[in-house]
Amino acid sequence: METIKINTDELARNILNTVGGTGNVLYSNVIEATNCMTRLRLRLIEKNEFMIEALKKIDGVLGVNEDGDEVQIILGVGRATTVTNAVNKILEATNNVKVGKVKIGDAQAVHDKIRAKNATPIKLFFKKISSIFTPLIPGFIACGLITGLVSCAIKISPELADEQIIKLLMIAGNAVFWGMNLFVGINAAKIFGGTPILGGVLAALMTHPALADVNIFGNAFVPGRGGVISVIIVAAFGAWLEKHLHKIIPEMFDLFLTPLVTVLMAGTAAIFILQPIGGALSDAIGSAATTAIQSGGAFVGFILAGVWLPLVMLGIHQAMTPIHVDLIAQFGVTILLPILAMAGAGQVGASIAVYFKTKNKLLKKTIASALPVGMMGVGEPLIYGVTFPLFKPFIGACIGGAFGGAVVATFTVGAATLGISGLPLAATTNNIPVYFLGLIVAYVVGFIATWFIGFDDPPET
Repeated sequence: METIKINTDELARNILNTVGGTGNVLYSNVIEATNCMTRLRLRLIEKNEFMIEALKKIDGVLGVNEDGDEVQIILGVGRATTVTNAVNKILEATNNVKVGKVKIGDAQAVHDKIRAKNATPIKLFFKKISSIFTPLIPGFIACGLITGLVSCAIKISPELADEQIIKLLMIAGNAVFWGMNLFVGINAAKIFGGTPILGGVLAALMTHPALADVNIFGNAFVPGRGGVISVIIVAAFGAWLEKHLHKIIPEMFDLFLTPLVTVLMAGTAAIFILQPIGGALSDAIGSAATTAIQSGGAFVGFILAGVWLPLVMLGIHQAMTPIHVDLIAQFGVTILLPILAMAGAGQVGASIAVYFKTKNKLLKKTIASALPVGMMGVGEPLIYGVTFPLFKPFIGACIGGAFGGAVVATFTVGAATLGISGLPLAATTNNIPVYFLGLIVAYVVGFIATWFIGFDDPPET
């Protein structure tokens, strides 16, 4: 398969020329340009079907997704960041964007109306939860891979466990999880509109080891009970309380009284009410996940992996992040992530089938660009650029993922990290051979299912 070399500046210019401007102002249609791991996200004043189709035909664009006023242009890992930087550089040079917002007319008002129209409470809630953990993903990846690689080395040579450098590496691998509650508390408070450090203080209060020495009214406190679920609940309450205190406390006392009252009131609520509630939720989630997989085995894995891609399309997958974190905190691994990772593997197999069956050169180029990152666990380019637009291969991908999930669930494979999938996740699992077996099964079944289901080959344009 032949890969494509893309000029970043030229790609950025082509994208901006396609989304255009309003009136005679160059690129004034762009409200803001940001990016995630794989996508350039453009918030636009106006968009239409012709614009979306034109974007899809640009060399280097792997797919396009719409979310309200936002157009998400799928470019792949690495390229998304460099192209976004180039786009913002062009926008700044043409004086159309200032701090991510256009200078013309009432563009922001238009944006706010569109945003409000397309937002739903559930969708906004999932986005908030996801936003809490997104900044932590590099830490999850680094620490998880360190832990996985060191564990592999110890399995090969058990005597290495006594080496001081190995002990130090194990500490490094556990670092992000050791500080997890603090990180989540800070981010959650920020996301919910409070002061970040107060969220961190409340998280520290709930996690402090000295809490175990306190016994009030016969209640023995458990440091860190409920993990990140408790922290999110308490940080959200603390942010809500802080915002209300700002309204009622006189301005001259606000600097001193608001943080004091917030910590005292939210901290009391956390220890006596919210942390026990979070602990009960955490225990229920952990018990449900482990019981379902241990008792249901292959059937549960088949269902979970089979429906995962549609859930990703709906955005519901964002709710799984705190569950993965909580499972790792309780058991040292998440047994859900390796199962769900098989959905991406099924999509790789389906896309390979499309590559060999299609006569469309542009589609072949798209697959050639997206397959490497797909195998590395970033499936969005294949979803939006290949399988979902053709739809039948999307079904084939779900079938492949389901069979891979059944294999992984049968042996209860767990992963010690999150934020990665595909081949890189193997090093963090507690059963590498079975995880690879699951990947191969998902690749093969996804390929076969797509080959026999077929698809309508798009004509050359």
